[in-house]
Amino acid sequence: MAVTLADVAARARVSAATVSRVLSGNYPVAEATRARVLAAVDELDYVINGPASALAAATSDLVGVLVNDVADPFFGIMASAVQSELGSEKLAVVCNTGGSPERELTYLTLLLRQRAAAVVITGSAVETPEYAAASAAKVGRLAANGTRVVLLGRPASAAPEGSAFAVEFGNREGGRRLTEHLVSLGHRRIGYVAGPADRTTTRHRLEGHRAALAAHGLGGDADAFGRLTVHGPYTRQSGYDGALELLDREPGLTAVVGSNDAVALGICAALREKGLDIPGDVSVAGFDDLPFSADATPALTTVRLPLQEAAARAERLALGREESPAGGRHLVLAEVVARASTAAPRAERQGAGTAPGRARGGGTTCGQLCTGSALRGIFDSVKGKHAPGGGVP
Repeated sequence: MAVTLADVAARARVSAATVSRVLSGNYPVAEATRARVLAAVDELDYVINGPASALAAATSDLVGVLVNDVADPFFGIMASAVQSELGSEKLAVVCNTGGSPERELTYLTLLLRQRAAAVVITGSAVETPEYAAASAAKVGRLAANGTRVVLLGRPASAAPEGSAFAVEFGNREGGRRLTEHLVSLGHRRIGYVAGPADRTTTRHRLEGHRAALAAHGLGGDADAFGRLTVHGPYTRQSGYDGALELLDREPGLTAVVGSNDAVALGICAALREKGLDIPGDVSVAGFDDLPFSADATPALTTVRLPLQEAAARAERLALGREESPAGGRHLVLAEVVARASTAAPRAERQGAGTAPGRARGGGTTCGQLCTGSALRGIFDSVKGKHAPGGGVP
């Protein structure tokens, strides 16, 4: 139900006429009263725009797409797919939050006031009680005002029941399968450079990793697991710094997992700087299977998420073009893509009578791929590598 002028007046403990005077700005109002009215407007997400308010639950032709960083291929692929699916029927507005929970909440408020027809919120949610409550309230208000909300890459639990559809990524299962792959090669000392500790994606991928270790009697207690895990942003620099930290803690590591592909490339750079061969001395794996992953040397083992396909489905749900999945939740399956950056530990290969290989020259190293012109063309190659039936296994 839309918030009315009377609701604002009741919250601010003033008359409706006073609220009208504050919002119009044409009449003198005591500063303390003015502050109370504006605080009530913000708390209730009152739509100040007169015509929009009069239209009650009607919506505009605007579709909001919230991303962490549109320059990050992970989010850029999804934003592009949403806009392509949208066509020319509605106007897509991409909102760059920079990973800030406060900015995300601000954008949701602005989209509410603009009566957006739909909102697609991408990426993981912040796991703090304050943010969870505020975000749930915003999403609930959007839904009550007729906006269709879709969570893309974050759990359905991040929104009030029935207020949003969710296209979730199989992060737990992907994390488990990736570590299972490393264990199957013979790795027992596996480091992990994780994302920010307060993000749902970080927690789910780590839970899958730890479940795989526990299934094989590895990982030890929480302290032992924590010693082989470092947290940081989802960036190449975080992978670089995290790998050096892990090597200081455990020089005998035979494999390191990055929380995403950019982090994995930073891990590669750190290992090479230390004179270590990939995968001869240390295997490296990432997550997401972004387009540049297959072009690293050695090519990066990772977990594939069909981002373009998932984002297109999210937009169809947002526009009501596709029937809602059971319970309003669809799980996107993840699959391990095994490439040349992972192999059996050196001792395992020598025991099998095979000499350890060394990285060959002539190619671009995975540590170099995150800089300069090497990332050009990522979006041109997206359709070939992320569209259904594309070139990635």
